[in-house]
Amino acid sequence: MIFEFSSGAVIFRKDQDGKILFLLLEKANGEYDLPKGHIEKGESAVEAAKREITEETGLSVEFIPGFSIMTKYFFYKNKSKVLKKNKLFLAEVRSSKVTISPEHKGYSWLTFEEITEKIKYKNTKTLFKEASSYIRKKELMDKLNSEYAKLPSSEKIWNLSKRLVPGEGPLNASVMLVGQAPGKNEDESLRPFIGRSGKLLSSMMHKAGINRSDTYITSTVQFFPPANRLPTENEVELCMPFLMRQIEIIKPSFIITLGSLSGKVLTGVESIEKEHGRIIKRNSITYMVTYHPAAALRFKRVLELMSEDFKKFGREINAGTIEINKE
Repeated sequence: MIFEFSSGAVIFRKDQDGKILFLLLEKANGEYDLPKGHIEKGESAVEAAKREITEETGLSVEFIPGFSIMTKYFFYKNKSKVLKKNKLFLAEVRSSKVTISPEHKGYSWLTFEEITEKIKYKNTKTLFKEASSYIRKKELMDKLNSEYAKLPSSEKIWNLSKRLVPGEGPLNASVMLVGQAPGKNEDESLRPFIGRSGKLLSSMMHKAGINRSDTYITSTVQFFPPANRLPTENEVELCMPFLMRQIEIIKPSFIITLGSLSGKVLTGVESIEKEHGRIIKRNSITYMVTYHPAAALRFKRVLELMSEDFKKFGREINAGTIEINKE
């Protein structure tokens, strides 16, 4: 069998009324297509997608972080069976003017509903459905983060940093990790889990077969508590509605709670020492309770226990055989 690899993108723009319109290129035979093509030697999938977009549309795009879908299909070339894999990203443009290449005869900007009527292939319809859903999630998360960032200015007494550290990762992630609060490094970079604890967490996830880039990572409180103190009950109470809305937007299948704070507020677990590694099913989400990586940095025993928790959870996620302790 022959293998071929391509990449491209679902391209969208918003009209003056905020309506989402997707770009379809029309081929000579009347079928519709996306800007995509072969990944050349030495190119990454993103580089190839950007090149193909420029060559086939003349557009300058902004890729939306966290979204990618792999599609595949079989066809025959010179009596040889070929497996074609396409990695497709999501990209936004500001201009509606397209300069098509000679391989296409036209283009259209269409709504999702119009696309479902024109496209006959099920996989392509599913692709645009996923893209539409992701755009909606991004709109909701952007609005949420904007509201969350204003929280310090709306409170008379505020003893946390005034800089929101947004969650990070795909908005359609099946696995979500929730820590305690950002540290100093996170407060400075405005990214979660990038200090020593974050590096250890990434290593544990990798060894457990869980790709960090496929997960959404956030914190119970997303503002740095000075001196890395534990957030107060009042601070947690103020931030919890925003965390719950994040979970509602992402709709993860699994949530890993890191440390006593997130474990308690999301599952009710009182003792990480006694309950680490426990699997809990609640409201269609499977939770695993484990230690915070900061504790694993300080204590070798915690490091070993936390590593085992992750390995067990990773095996069961990948095998689809997770055992649930229902409450």
